[in-house]
Amino acid sequence: MINTFEKSWFRYKGGLLPTISALLYCQLTYFAGIALILSLNPVLMTIGTLAMAHGMVIAAYMIHECGHNAVFKSSHHNAWLGSALNWLTGGCYGTYDDLRANHMKHHINNVDAVTFDYRSYLARHPIQFKIVKSLEWLYVPAVEFLMHAVLIFAPFLFKEKEDQQLRVIGIIMVRFSLLLGLFLYSPIAYACYLLAYAIFLTVLRFMDALQHNYEFIVEADSNFNLIKHKGDRNYEQSHTFSNPISINHAWLNLLTLNFGYHNAHHTKPTTPWYDLPKLHKSLYGNEAIFVIPFRKQLLSFHKNRVARVMGDDSETQSNRFAQRLQDGSAVGANGVSFLSSF
Repeated sequence: MINTFEKSWFRYKGGLLPTISALLYCQLTYFAGIALILSLNPVLMTIGTLAMAHGMVIAAYMIHECGHNAVFKSSHHNAWLGSALNWLTGGCYGTYDDLRANHMKHHINNVDAVTFDYRSYLARHPIQFKIVKSLEWLYVPAVEFLMHAVLIFAPFLFKEKEDQQLRVIGIIMVRFSLLLGLFLYSPIAYACYLLAYAIFLTVLRFMDALQHNYEFIVEADSNFNLIKHKGDRNYEQSHTFSNPISINHAWLNLLTLNFGYHNAHHTKPTTPWYDLPKLHKSLYGNEAIFVIPFRKQLLSFHKNRVARVMGDDSETQSNRFAQRLQDGSAVGANGVSFLSSF
């Protein structure tokens, strides 16, 4: 009976157990985390904050799986699950369809394309720029919070999204009411939620920051439809880098649902998360040319946390970036999360 259910609903044989396990885990850690935070016991609140943050991380990477239709056979079922999980990640202000379409541009066009150019915005507003840099120095993911704020207000800022205004107003009323209720219950509990969300954003941006040295392109630019490397698989692989937490202890990569095996993911984007280590090994074996050592990931993330606000466009040269990745001096990118759907 279980095999029949799996065969009827899931895209891949063997997908039932890992999918159910991941979904149960993110639900349990998220809602149990809330319960622990509401206990107002300092020790339990600490555990709950970390649990809730990791629940959001797993939910986000399951949304990524849905975006590639790697969970269910039906794209409709993938969309339903992705939309539901997006409520846990706080990305529900944007639609799942927009999120998926934006991420597919990343795979097809081989660029990091955005609608809102936060770099130009900060360059035009020096006070906000100083605030963002100060917060980033303190390891606060200010750029990601800025992008999240723009996601919330996108229907009121961009003409092409005006038809989503009523939908977003409804979501704002629901989510902000819940947040207000949490604050009135306990400002400390509210602060724990904000901390959990900041940790969640930090994990996602840590994984995203060094995986590509693609060009940063604003969709409104006149040259967006003249992208030089659209569909160029050689360019895609040479500008893609894998950042697993550990090669020798592969189980640690489950903390991010194997998202660090990024070259393997870009080689075959529909490969489910639980098969990425096997695909990586079949493609690269023990070859380390595209793999960033974890200590160097941490070093780059730490050293260039302020410089990453504006980025370094010279890093689009693959050889230079690859060298910087290996010596821990790479700047990388901010604001390119797959959860940004605008």
